[in-house]
Amino acid sequence: MKPQSVESRSRPGISGGHVHDAVHDAVSPALSLPTGMARTGPIGLPELSEVDVVRHFTAASGASHGVDVGPYPLGSCTMKYNPKRNDRLAVLDGFRHVHPLQPGDSTPGLWEMMAELQEALAEITGMDAVTLQPAAGAHGELTGLFVIRRHFERRGERRTTILTPDSAHGTNPASAAMAGFRCRMVPTRPDGLLDVAALAKLVDDDVAAMMLTNPSTFGLFEEQILEISDLVHGRGGLLYYDGANLNALMGLVRPGDMGFDVMQVNLHKTFSAPHGGGGPGAGPCGVKAFLEPYLPRPVIRRVNGRAVADDDRPESIGKVKAHAGHVEVLVKALAYVLTCGPAGLRRASEDAVLNANYVRARLEDLLPPIFAKRCMHECLLGGGSLTISPFDFVKRLIDLGVHPPSLVGAGCVHMPDRYTAGMLVEPTESESLASLDFMIEQFRRVAKEAATAPYMIETAPHTTRVAKVIKDEEAYLMRVEATP
Repeated sequence: MKPQSVESRSRPGISGGHVHDAVHDAVSPALSLPTGMARTGPIGLPELSEVDVVRHFTAASGASHGVDVGPYPLGSCTMKYNPKRNDRLAVLDGFRHVHPLQPGDSTPGLWEMMAELQEALAEITGMDAVTLQPAAGAHGELTGLFVIRRHFERRGERRTTILTPDSAHGTNPASAAMAGFRCRMVPTRPDGLLDVAALAKLVDDDVAAMMLTNPSTFGLFEEQILEISDLVHGRGGLLYYDGANLNALMGLVRPGDMGFDVMQVNLHKTFSAPHGGGGPGAGPCGVKAFLEPYLPRPVIRRVNGRAVADDDRPESIGKVKAHAGHVEVLVKALAYVLTCGPAGLRRASEDAVLNANYVRARLEDLLPPIFAKRCMHECLLGGGSLTISPFDFVKRLIDLGVHPPSLVGAGCVHMPDRYTAGMLVEPTESESLASLDFMIEQFRRVAKEAATAPYMIETAPHTTRVAKVIKDEEAYLMRVEATP
């Protein structure tokens, strides 16, 4: 039978009449295209059965390690459990089907959700105003630095320097450079804390801000934070908080109360939305009241109790992201906040700190911590008496169901060169005691293999699709054969 043409196909309507087929509506505009522009034959897509497609993607989903597979102690890049209920909430029709150009008065639910999240984040962080536009943590940093730059421009001051500690996340100096500043490094002391005496010599009238995360990437709380704040503010500079490590303080201490003026919050880390390859991120930027006029437009605010998008912002730095940012991530973050409540958020931080110190205590005989003090949400373990490279050590963990922790130094994490054999472990509050014990046992197993079968580690991982390249395999095999 000859197939019906697109024009002639129709289907019965619910009322008993007929309506045009949806295919007709989708294709008919193409019929008016200029000659040569309209397709006249099949696209030529591959023919695959549903079974083949499902098997392909099921196999692909198991090719990488993820937090749904096993422990994911990636230091400085929190990989928390992402509740599946939050995923369902994020795809509710009222959020999923909103069009970026839809009239604002037709999306009151969206603005209300965003206003509620802004208010919650402001309370948690001690900031006075929050924008949800930035699409990731580093994007939030850049937004905050643009705000800082605009602040000094409006004051008629030309400040060109941003200070960062040598333990800073690598995004800090990168964001500063992108915002038009030059970056100067502040050293840390042998105990891992910021060298306040060195900072006092570096702070001058050219410093726009000091970027700092507390606790630091070493997992240590900056005990002199109020003194640091006074030093920077005393020369007219601002204090920027990198919110990547907020998972250690949420519900316990507010950055705004420590003297910070600007910060970003990594919702895809602290507030439990997918991180990295798991999906888009979000990096809301919070500021104190005197910086609020410079936030990106539109700003969600309340008028007579109703949330509206205010685009009349003459002092604004302008848009940094189309529409309202990554809305699905924002929904997941608000769901996490409302599910936990104040007590739950505090408990999450307490458990994250407890878990990191538990791992530290259980492994200190084999991998002695670089700093001889309790850590916060992540611990920095040294190589101890290991005779193998830490790069090989962590790759062997992949075979045993544990994601490798971050390595410090050697270009892996932006840290001083003196820390070149450290492993930064961040278990978060998501792991159970049984899971932590499993992870610890795998660390201990690899440490034992380093002494008895180093070739198992030096050639790892063995279970992944991509294997390690051995530069001189023949010489290596001869050495293995000679091993007792």
